[in-house]
Amino acid sequence: MIKLLPDSVANQIAAGEVVQRPASVVKELMENAVDAGATQITLVIKDAGRTLVQVIDNGSGMSDTDARMSFERHATSKIAEIADLDRINTFGFRGEALASIAAVSEVELKTKLQAEDLGIRLLISASKVVSSEPVQCPTGASFSVKNLFYNIPARRKFLKSDASELKHIIDEFQRIAICNPNIEFHFSNNGTKLYDLPSGNLKQRLAGIFGKNIANSLIDVGVSTTVANVSGFIGKPDKAKKSPGEQFFFVNNRYFKSTYYRAAVLKSYEQLLPSNMFPAFFIFFEINPVNIDINIHPQKTEVKFENESAIWQIINAVVRESLSKYAVAPSIIFDMEGAPNIPTLGKNTEIKAPEITVNKEYNPFKNERYSNSAKIDGWEQLYEDFNSSAKPDSDFSLSSTPADAESGTMFKEEKNRKRFLQVKDKYIITPVKSGLMLIDICRAHQRILFEGFIALFRENAIVASQKQLFHETVELSASDCMLMRSVCGELEQMGFDIQSSDDNSLVFRAFPAGLEKATARSVVDEILRNIKEDYNNPTWDTHEKLALSLAKSEAIKRCDELSDMEMEHLVNKLFSCRMPDIDAEGKPIMSIITIEDMDKSLMKQ
Repeated sequence: MIKLLPDSVANQIAAGEVVQRPASVVKELMENAVDAGATQITLVIKDAGRTLVQVIDNGSGMSDTDARMSFERHATSKIAEIADLDRINTFGFRGEALASIAAVSEVELKTKLQAEDLGIRLLISASKVVSSEPVQCPTGASFSVKNLFYNIPARRKFLKSDASELKHIIDEFQRIAICNPNIEFHFSNNGTKLYDLPSGNLKQRLAGIFGKNIANSLIDVGVSTTVANVSGFIGKPDKAKKSPGEQFFFVNNRYFKSTYYRAAVLKSYEQLLPSNMFPAFFIFFEINPVNIDINIHPQKTEVKFENESAIWQIINAVVRESLSKYAVAPSIIFDMEGAPNIPTLGKNTEIKAPEITVNKEYNPFKNERYSNSAKIDGWEQLYEDFNSSAKPDSDFSLSSTPADAESGTMFKEEKNRKRFLQVKDKYIITPVKSGLMLIDICRAHQRILFEGFIALFRENAIVASQKQLFHETVELSASDCMLMRSVCGELEQMGFDIQSSDDNSLVFRAFPAGLEKATARSVVDEILRNIKEDYNNPTWDTHEKLALSLAKSEAIKRCDELSDMEMEHLVNKLFSCRMPDIDAEGKPIMSIITIEDMDKSLMKQ
């Protein structure tokens, strides 16, 4: 009953873990190129990787024998014994990537050693060697992966749109390019160049990937400790964005994900940013390989640290220290010689309670700082006749008169009683049959705008444009610019006039007529956030995401005092909406304070 699987079937099963999409192929091939000592790496993509993923490098190359062996399962030059797993400093080491890729695609490899005159050209299809022949080629390697998942139609069917798959490829490219600024990278998709990154330092590499403006928004971080060395950059608080895009951790030049360490960074910004804003960070760790385990995830994007809590404290402290240097956070002073010793608790560590000494003779009122201070005479008078002089503090006015002793009424009734009252700059209160209705002004305006934009999309209406006297330019990363280009057609229908340039910038030359509060930057940020956060509402189409983005950009955030007519108009428009009780993101717009609630509140007094 039990049989050994054929190699081709075993490789396809392994490919299910290693090769999830075209971006997985990009990751494995580019990491191999880095491990080969390449100083120049070129990535060529066609049809978002479905048709072609090609990686060309000028690394060490392979001999004929090594080229053939590299496609066998668990064939690797990185480890020879189990102890080698504790000191891995390379990307690939398990020897399964090329075998898995070759099992689900057609692969062409051209490679040559520096000392050889001729290289070898291998053609492999579904794990079978189709041909092997000598070829004239430069030193290094050129892998061409064609027709990915051609022999597994079900896997190919479930690939997402070209824009989505290309974004995943760009993400993998960025992760490898960021941690290898000494390597020259080139990236093109369907003949269009996306990146030309010369070798340089880390800040130059970040500017090449995310735009020149990022260089002025970064703060250096760095500290050496006995547990780990930390370096890199964090973003200035005023440059934070509404989507957590530019956030990267690297350990020993390997990208990894960690919500735990991300929380340490965000904790440092706690009093500086609202909860819906996210800073950029590019943080690098140098740690002894013995103290980490990188072999716990098929894609090697998760890393297990031996001293997790100590590293959390280091991250939090170094980010706070860097922020304090720019006078944006309380200072933490690392005033010590050498690397600070971060204590870690072992199983046999004896925990002692801290000793506290108290000076019982200390009297704070004998301090000279207080004895020379100015004295206030007659301070008791501040509280005299308090009740008689106190006036009610109200954020809105009720037309009222003092109590009428003869009639016994508290307020005289107005002939034209107000139907609406505005509280601060956030709410409208209006009486209803069961009590009082509280309406959130911002959410109500957002719902009205959202349904209006949706109606325009569904009716295919062309909105009038308002030309801008001064054009607004928004600089983006290649991946964000690609996402924006994918929706430019819909935005033009809404009345925008957007010109795309070769340097990943968008020039806004016209806005829809009536769009007054929104800026090009706010529109772009909202669109990118809603396109990226598919998990919030995966059933929404592009029109709904754009309508939400435009509504949030234009909706009232904080308003001045509204007139009675403006409040009435807003409420009437709200109740003409299809769903007046919740905003476009599902948050409640209104709440009823019943008479019973009021009675209970007063009875508690």
